[in-house]
Amino acid sequence: MATNDATIVKIKHEILEEVAKLVFAGKFEEEKEELPYRMMPGPKAKYRCCVYKEREIVRQRIRLAEGKSPQGAHNNLVVQVVQAACEDCPISRYVVTDNCQKCMGKACQQSCNFGAIDIGRTRAHIDPQKCRECGKCAAACPYNAIADLIRPCRRSCPVGAISMDENGICIIDEKKCIQCGRCIHSCPFGAISSKSCVVDVCQAIVEKKHVYAMFAPSTEGQFGEGITFESWRNALKEVGFTDLVEVGLGGDMTAYAEAAEWAEAYRDGKKMTTSCCPGFVNLIRLHYPDLLDHISTTVSPMCAVSRWIKSKDPEAITVFVGPCIAKKSEVIDQDIPGSADYAMTYGEIRAIIRAKGITIHEAEETNQQSSTFGKWFGNSGGVTDAVLEGMKEQGITDEVNVERCNGTDACKRALLMLKMGRFSGDFIEGMACDGGCVGGPSRHGEVNKFKRARENMIKKADKRNIHENLEKLGAEKIPMHRSDWTENK
Repeated sequence: MATNDATIVKIKHEILEEVAKLVFAGKFEEEKEELPYRMMPGPKAKYRCCVYKEREIVRQRIRLAEGKSPQGAHNNLVVQVVQAACEDCPISRYVVTDNCQKCMGKACQQSCNFGAIDIGRTRAHIDPQKCRECGKCAAACPYNAIADLIRPCRRSCPVGAISMDENGICIIDEKKCIQCGRCIHSCPFGAISSKSCVVDVCQAIVEKKHVYAMFAPSTEGQFGEGITFESWRNALKEVGFTDLVEVGLGGDMTAYAEAAEWAEAYRDGKKMTTSCCPGFVNLIRLHYPDLLDHISTTVSPMCAVSRWIKSKDPEAITVFVGPCIAKKSEVIDQDIPGSADYAMTYGEIRAIIRAKGITIHEAEETNQQSSTFGKWFGNSGGVTDAVLEGMKEQGITDEVNVERCNGTDACKRALLMLKMGRFSGDFIEGMACDGGCVGGPSRHGEVNKFKRARENMIKKADKRNIHENLEKLGAEKIPMHRSDWTENK
C-alpha cells in the first residue's frame, strides 16, 4: 500500500518474504532464530536507535507471520501491538506551545475544572497528572496555543479501543476492538500490525495440498487495468496454488440469498442489517449486542465462495485475499462452518509471490466468475444494489428502504437509531471502511488513483444477471445460512 508509512510497509513485506523463502526451502524452524541477524546485521542501526531493537522488532514480526502474538502472551486479537516498535509518542495529550502569550484573561486556566493549569514565568503549563483530556483549555485559548497531541493510533480508532500503559506503550482493548485495522497504517513507527497466515499457507503449498486463493471483488483496478484475475491466477499457479476464484461469485450468492431473507423480514416487520462486512458485524457484537438478532443470517461472500469450492473439492484449503484486516477475525472469531480457512492481505500474498521469484504479468480476462453486481460488492452501496437486483430477479416487488452506511461513523449513527427504536428505514447496509471494501486498510493504493481503472475493468464484463451466473457456475444450491453447512457435503 502506498501511504505515509511506505518505509514501514517495505520492511514488513521484506520480513514476510524472507519468512516465506525459508518455509518454501524447508528451513523455517531451523533458521527463523537467525533471520533477525541476517536482516539487521549491524553494527549500525538502519532505522531505530540501535540494532538490538531492530532485531527484536524483526523477531516479533516473525511471530506474527506464524499467526502468534508478538510478545509471547496469547490473546485472541488479530490486530496486535509490536511492543518493541512502540516508542517516542507523547504521553501528555494537551501541551502548551510557544504561541502562548501569557495573556491576562487566563481563559485556559479558568476553563479547566481539574486545576491542571498553572501560569508560569513565560507561559501556561498543563500538569499531565491532573489533566483529564477534556479539551476545554484548547478550545478556550484565544491564540490556539494549546496543541492536541493525541496519538495517531488512538485518533484513528473509531471505537475508543486504544489506550496506553504506564510506560506509554499502546494497549488494545479486546472488549472494544472491532479489528477494522485502521490503526495499523496510522502508526508512524509500525508498532501495530496483524497476525498472519503466511507460514501456514506456504507450508500447505509445500505439502502439495489443494490450496485455493479467493480474491476480493475490490481487487479489480487496484493494480492497474492490465492486472486481471487471470494475471493473479497465472502467478499463483506458478507458486503452487490449485486455482483462484473471484469472491464476486460469493457476492452474487449472498445477494440472491439475502434478497429472500430481506423480503421475509420486511413482511414480518423486522428491520435487518447486512452481514458481509466483518468490521460492521464486530461493531454490533461488541458495542450493540442488543441488536445481534437483527444481523442477516446469510453468510458473507467469502464464506459462500469457500463453501462452493469445498463442495467441489472436499480437500480444499481456502485462502481469502483482499484489503481487509477484519476478514482475518471473521475466519477466527466467527467460526462459521465451511468458511475460509485463512485470510490475508495483498501485501502478504505479494510477499509469497516474490519469495518464489515470480512476476505478475498483464493478462486478458478469460474466465469471468461473477456478475457485475458481484463485482461492485466491494464498493459502498454495492451490496444494496446487488440485493435489490436479487429481489427483482426473484419477482419480489416490495419497496424497501435501505440505509447505506459508508464508514464506521455512519454505521454507529444508524445502529444507535435502531437501538433507540427510531430507525426509519427497513435495512442497514453496514460498511466499516470509507468507500466500502475498496477503502480497506490494506488496499494497494488510494481509491481515487485506481477508481477509473476499476470502472473500466468492470465495464468490460458481460452483463449476465445474478441468477444466470449462479446457474452457470453451479452455485445456486449451496447452503447460504450460517448453520446450514456440513463439511465434506
